[in-house]
Amino acid sequence: MSLFKARDWWSTILGDKEEFDQGCLCLANVDNSGNGQDKIIVGSFMGYLRIFSPHPAKTGDGAQAEDLLLEVDLRDPVLQVEVGKFVSGTEMLHLAVLHSRKLCVYSVSGTLGNVEHGNQCQMKLMYEHNLQRTACNMTYGSFGGVKGRDLICIQSMDGMLMVFEQESYAFGRFLPGFLLPGPLAYSSRTDSFLTVSSCQQVESYKYQVLAFATDADKRQETEQQKLGSGKRLVVDWTLNIGEQALDICIVSFNQSASSVFVLGERNFFCLKDNGQIRFMKKLDWSPSCFLPYCSVSEGTINTLIGNHNNMLHIYQDVTLKWATQLPHIPVAVRVGCLHDLKGVIVTLSDDGHLQCSYLGTDPSLFQAPNVQSRELNYDELDVEMKELQKIIKDVNKSQGVWPMTEREDDLNVSVVVSPNFDSVSQATDVEVGTDLVPSVTVKVTLQNRVILQKAKLSVYVQPPLELTCDQFTFEFMTPDLTRTVSFSVYLKRSYTPSELEGNAVVSYSRPTDRNPDGIPRVIQCKFRLPLKLICLPGQPSKTASHKITIDTNKSPVSLLSLFPGFASQSDDDQVNVMGFHFLGGARITVLASKTSQRYRIQSEQFEDLWLITNELILRLQEYFEKQGVKDFACSFSGSIPLQEYFELIDHHFELRINGEKLEELLSERAVQFRAIQRRLLARFKDKTPAPLQHLDTLLDGTYKQVIALADAVEENQGNLFQSFTRLKSATHLVILLIALWQKLSADQVAILEAAFLPLQEDTQELGWEETVDAAISHLLKTCLSKSSKEQALNLNSQLNIPKDTSQLKKHITLLCDRLSKGGRLCLSTDAAAPQTMVMPALSLSTPHTSA
Repeated sequence: MSLFKARDWWSTILGDKEEFDQGCLCLANVDNSGNGQDKIIVGSFMGYLRIFSPHPAKTGDGAQAEDLLLEVDLRDPVLQVEVGKFVSGTEMLHLAVLHSRKLCVYSVSGTLGNVEHGNQCQMKLMYEHNLQRTACNMTYGSFGGVKGRDLICIQSMDGMLMVFEQESYAFGRFLPGFLLPGPLAYSSRTDSFLTVSSCQQVESYKYQVLAFATDADKRQETEQQKLGSGKRLVVDWTLNIGEQALDICIVSFNQSASSVFVLGERNFFCLKDNGQIRFMKKLDWSPSCFLPYCSVSEGTINTLIGNHNNMLHIYQDVTLKWATQLPHIPVAVRVGCLHDLKGVIVTLSDDGHLQCSYLGTDPSLFQAPNVQSRELNYDELDVEMKELQKIIKDVNKSQGVWPMTEREDDLNVSVVVSPNFDSVSQATDVEVGTDLVPSVTVKVTLQNRVILQKAKLSVYVQPPLELTCDQFTFEFMTPDLTRTVSFSVYLKRSYTPSELEGNAVVSYSRPTDRNPDGIPRVIQCKFRLPLKLICLPGQPSKTASHKITIDTNKSPVSLLSLFPGFASQSDDDQVNVMGFHFLGGARITVLASKTSQRYRIQSEQFEDLWLITNELILRLQEYFEKQGVKDFACSFSGSIPLQEYFELIDHHFELRINGEKLEELLSERAVQFRAIQRRLLARFKDKTPAPLQHLDTLLDGTYKQVIALADAVEENQGNLFQSFTRLKSATHLVILLIALWQKLSADQVAILEAAFLPLQEDTQELGWEETVDAAISHLLKTCLSKSSKEQALNLNSQLNIPKDTSQLKKHITLLCDRLSKGGRLCLSTDAAAPQTMVMPALSLSTPHTSA
């Protein structure tokens, strides 16, 4: 049984081929019984009126004979039934039944049964009004503030409101601009009638205005559609909702305020009693009926909304609180107290399915049967297991989810980067200070072995590098096809990217016999862009603010051999100094020692050291591999430059905090701007305009502040993006130096990169600082922990922007300290035992990344 199915408490089917609508259902203590229990009153278009008092012996029972208190044939179709104080001289409840040409008011009294057939009801006609016009619907209430009695207002099909003061007819008024009748309701707090016209407008008419307007009986029929003669009926307020309304209801749970609820064809509106929208909810389905009722939460209202998908949704204001399945499409829904059970939901369908249900769940009465213990025959189980394994193996061979393939892949992807610049640079809209920004062509070749579907190539490079095109689509309808695409890469902005590595990713689907739509797969190929794309030969500098020294175990190599094309001019093959000039403006110098096996890289900016240092190590590895040397290794014996790294972290964090403050200030100014607009709009709409009192000057000043703050936010976002790129470069450099310093393996370097570089993009909601702090804290409390007590500490699962970076810097320092004392990075928690001390002088061979 579904958890979200309405729990059937009592149900019945009314009549045979009878039809019902939203006005045909009413719940009230119509017989004025002392226990105050509600009765279910149902009228049908066939003219039958029924009154039920359900008393099921157990939940889910159908209707019994004694549940039906009264069934009478009124001969005329019943359009609507209501219960109120409709008879003068008494405050007892009476039943009003609206027919197409008649309004009847009955007195319903109960009779205790002396036999098993139960209680009965008797109905006596108190009075009736014959209508001169065809009725559509009605509403009732204490019109004009009368006490102790209810008046009735009937809306005719031609737009006339007829008011009856109990036994007597009071007056009739035509609604202006009427075309088709809509739902009608009365608000006692504002003493107004509310309806939704065919113009798709909610309209409110004061009762006093109706009473003093021109009498409809004294007007000629040809004047009904005119807009002026005599005391015209003036609307109090209107609101255009843009759709036809199914129903309208006024809810007031206190004397201070009331709410007008309107159910449209696709939206659900809640209005204040002056016509302003309190809230609205867009519905994803077609509604059929609704009922607002009191909520247990202060200041909120619950609403039942039925739809044509046999569902009943319960909203608290605009929040969906529960959804339950009904066995029918409800056209009317009510909530009442039946048989001492409060909050029973009564629904009626258009074909007469009447059901009383409740929300919640039924306890499961299922009990698992006792397992009969028997001795196991292990020999038989072994034989059965082998048979099953053989069947599984045969199935996998013949028709597995993924068919067996040969060694070669379904799709081969290769990338070739041109060694030369484009003859005509493809760089457009660049923001680099140099006159000409070069571009280089990248060619991607795809070759399929089998038929493939929906092949899509996506290329990604690190910003500020830019691609002329980064998305391509292919169709491989036959095997052994070759597709080649070319695009250009160039530097778009005036700062240095964090990596020169690009990634080409191909996603495709391979159809199989069992899955014609194809099984999705992804293949990727990495490529490396040339250094000269972002760097030019430069003048070496003897002094610099930041320096690092890389040790090797082989004799120094000529920098001219390592960086051909970057030396200015030299006749010496053993050039030991070389300068680099990034297009973004930074200058880097590389010096090779003549006497020792060391290389020094120096620059004015710490983060600019990364690309040249990494390029130097890669080219040294390629050089010695070509020489046939296998034991080449690099190492770092200096101290890790954490202070310079922390300065970049602080700068990045400061920009994040500044961005948060700017966005908050922009939000405040936007709220102020909208408030001033509302004030000005109210002044302009006023029939007797008051002085603006410098509101226009305040609006202009606020607008300028909003524009200035928006520009500041945009500028800060650009600075933050650039700072994040510089921070990633510095992070790569720190990871490289730690790996060379502590002789970390490739797996350990991968763990460090995952901890320090978890994000491709930095946002206000999830930033680099809190993410990295959580990752490093996890490493410190697992594989780098000193004791099991540290491993038992729980980490906070929620990532919030920190107040400052002191804790992050403390954790990074502690990570380096633990690694220097022999800590070993791994993904399991069993590596917390102290490791052997690794001396800084030892070197590590870094993994080679192919171009």
